[in-house]
Formats: sequence, structure tokens, C-alpha cells
Amino acid sequence: MSLQETTLQPAMIASGEAEAGGVLTIDLAAIAANWKRLYGMTVPVECAAVVKADAYGCGIERVVPALKKVGCRTFFVADIAEGRRVRAAAPDAVIYVLNGLMPSTAPAFAEANLRPVINSTTELAEWDTFVSSSNWDGGAALHVDTGMNRLGLTPEESVAVAARVQSEGHGFKLLMSHLACAEILDHPMNDRQIRLFREIRILFRGVPSSLVNSAGIFLGGTAHCDLVRPGIALFGGNPIPGQKNAMRPVVELKGRITQVRQIKKGDTVGYGASWTAARPSRLAVIAIGYGDGYFRAAAATKSKAPANVIIAGKPCPLIGRISMDLLAVDVTDLPAGVARRGEFATLIGGDIGVDELGAACGTIGYEILTNLGRRYHRNYRD
Repeated sequence: MSLQETTLQPAMIASGEAEAGGVLTIDLAAIAANWKRLYGMTVPVECAAVVKADAYGCGIERVVPALKKVGCRTFFVADIAEGRRVRAAAPDAVIYVLNGLMPSTAPAFAEANLRPVINSTTELAEWDTFVSSSNWDGGAALHVDTGMNRLGLTPEESVAVAARVQSEGHGFKLLMSHLACAEILDHPMNDRQIRLFREIRILFRGVPSSLVNSAGIFLGGTAHCDLVRPGIALFGGNPIPGQKNAMRPVVELKGRITQVRQIKKGDTVGYGASWTAARPSRLAVIAIGYGDGYFRAAAATKSKAPANVIIAGKPCPLIGRISMDLLAVDVTDLPAGVARRGEFATLIGGDIGVDELGAACGTIGYEILTNLGRRYHRNYRD
């Protein structure tokens, strides 16, 4: 557990927050509420949780117990190392490793009681060899590609493999695929993939199946199969861009103002002198930069406006380039004395959600979340 987390003694917590340039608050109750909302949309289908990339930057060790407490019993991660961390936090959980079986890693799955997602016939052959030599019966998932063209057996390969489900001990605990365009609800590829996966499911009768991610849940019951796999929606991201976000916000990021300074008309700010004051201005320098995971692309360019931060309830634009540890904000229009050294500015929170900040940076909320830096003091709200 990091010394920057709030599970420590109050004096240490206060000291850690006072010394930090940024404070990241993660609402575990909101994560649990988001899971319960999605489960309510899919019941009686099982609702799992995708907690790869350190639970989308929110911390596996804190997020997994919170989800387990409200009833989540199946988790998906990217690799074995993440799987071990989930196992430590949830000893009885079912844990699938999405990136599959790397060469010679099969014993590690058995050691940590993890289930690989088999993504090719080569992986399947290696897994079968390990299972037959070790008598390991922990099982695996079989991933069939229905149109993503990333990982997974081809539909033709899955037909050849399907015959083995007639035998006892075939070892398949889950049949899965992944939608390519689920966030666009009326995209024709959704229907094509759902139909193809339905045909493949028939060949694997008796094996539970899973197709949809966060966005796919909103396609309705025909896509839900036996298990749904939400990820971004659990952490407050909007699963359906362009529509009102149905999920509760999870993260709030505040940065400490280290200095407020006056500059003259014509003065420039930051590396490359990329911003020039058109009037006498007042700026606040905040102790967060791209070294903390705040994207350099948040600054203004010739083709887009800068991101805003919120100070005293008012949006204030970033000025100049984001540097490794600092960024500057134009606070000229705030009343004098409102922006003060030691006070906090809100970089994520209120009207600035992870998706809004992502759009301002030319990226998506996923990337904002998974880049949240480890220099922040972290507060977990239960």
C-alpha cells in the first residue's frame, strides 16, 4: 500500500496531502453503484468486472474488494501480474487473463489459479499439453474473433474445436468474443457480430458465453449472453458517447496552486513561448504536468481551444505548454485574491469529466484514467 493512500494514520494522511502537488479522490462507492446499475440492467445474466490497467488507473487493491463486497465474483485482467494482484484481493474470485497464454507461462496460471483466455490454436495446443501433463483442471476461456480482427480463433477454427465439447473434461469454462463498434448503438457491425456469435454458441452448447463490454450492455438482452464484461462504465466513463452519461463519476483530480503571478501585455508563457498575453494578465501555476499523466495535448493549438480547470467554481483556460511538473492557467477574469498559493484547482470533477478532458486532449476517457499518475496523494471514498 502506498504511503500516499488514506488508509494510514490521520497525521500521515494530512502530511501526505499537504506535501502533494495533486490530490486524486477515487469514489469506491460510485464504482460499486455503477456495477450494481449495470447488473440491474442485465440480471439474471452474471455481471463481471474488467479491472485491467490497475483497475483503469483507480487501483486494483482497493477497487476489487469494493466490487466483491457488492456481489461481483468474476474479474478480467490483461496479464498474469494483474491476475495475481486480483487473486490477493479476492481469493475466491474467478479471474480471466485476456491477453492469453504467453509461451511457457502455463504453470503460472495454475500457481495463481487464473484462467487464460485462449486466443489462437497455437495457445490451445500449448495449454492442452500443460493440462494433460499436470492434470490441472482450472479451465480456460476460448476467444472467437467475430469481426474485431485482433485476437481470437477464426470462426472456421472454432468449428473445428467445437467437437471436443462433447467429451467430459474439455476444460472450456467460457466462450467469448468482443464487439468492435458497440459504442455506436446502430452500427450494422453490432448485428453482424451478434448473429455470428449466436451461431458459434450453438456449437458450444453447455459452455457459458460472453460477448459484450460496457457499451454492449446497452444493446439489450439479445447481446448479453451468460456474462457481461463492463470496464470503462464502472469507472465513470460514458459507455455511449453522445448520450447523457448514465454512470456516476468516480474520480476527482485537484492540483495545488504553487504561485500566482502578474505578467505584462506581450509577455509569453512556457516552453516555446507558445502563448502571448494579449493584455496584462494574472496566471496561476499548478503543480501538475505530463509527468503526472496530465496530457501535454490539453494545451491550446492552432486548431483547438485549451482545456479548462475550475478555480472557485469558474472555468479558467490553460495557457502555454504543459510541462513535466507544472501547468499555467489564466485567472485574469477571477476576482483578485480568489486564486491563491496553496489552494486547489479542479482538473477533473464537476463539469470536467474524464470524457470531457479526453475530448479536450484529442483522446478518450480510457486514456485519461489509465494515465493517472502515482505522484498524486490518493484519497479513497467508501
